[in-house]
Amino acid sequence: MAITLYELAGADPAIRFSPYCWRIRLALAHKGLAVKGVAWRFTEKSKIAFAKTERVPVLVDAGKTIVDSWRIAEYLDETYDLHPPLLGGTPAHLRFLNAWTDGVVHPAIARIVLKDIHDVLAPDDQAYFRETRERAFGMTLEQVVADRDTTGVAALRAALAPIRTVLRAQPWLGGEAHDYADYILLGSLQWARSVSRFPLLAEDDPIAEWHARGLQLFDGLLAHARRA
Repeated sequence: MAITLYELAGADPAIRFSPYCWRIRLALAHKGLAVKGVAWRFTEKSKIAFAKTERVPVLVDAGKTIVDSWRIAEYLDETYDLHPPLLGGTPAHLRFLNAWTDGVVHPAIARIVLKDIHDVLAPDDQAYFRETRERAFGMTLEQVVADRDTTGVAALRAALAPIRTVLRAQPWLGGEAHDYADYILLGSLQWARSVSRFPLLAEDDPIAEWHARGLQLFDGLLAHARRA
């Protein structure tokens, strides 16, 4: 029986755009595990109430329900230990990268694609998204992204400087081979790629070359995903 993964979706259920869900999609592919994806939207709280959470990803496997992308990655390593490890014993650098991406990279990406996310949502979700995000940012969605062509994208590219340094020294964030370190940031870039055509990276950026290779992992899992 395939693992079930509840994933954030737009009005078009084929558009799956949560960075956390993409981390787990990549983690499952890394483990060679089949998965059944279930589209979930912001206003469908009751659909995942069984998991005692209001957020995705929610993974259901053999009667077990696991929430939170980091905990799911740990579960996959604990349960499917015959497959290549994701976390390598949960080293501190991965915990740091996970927290840094969530706290630094995601806010920078949000200031570029927030309005694009709104535009791919179903009407009920659009109202919910606008209200909650405008309250969080203290301004309209349009105001949030108003400077994305200038200071917005420049701030993101500057924030990614540590990643650039690592990738000048090795092919993957995981070292010689890709692992969950790569999936963390690939998931974040796929979040933006799913909802927006705005170029986050300069063509000559070492991160862009890494991203292009990441798009082709697992038979093009990210490259072939539905986009807005």
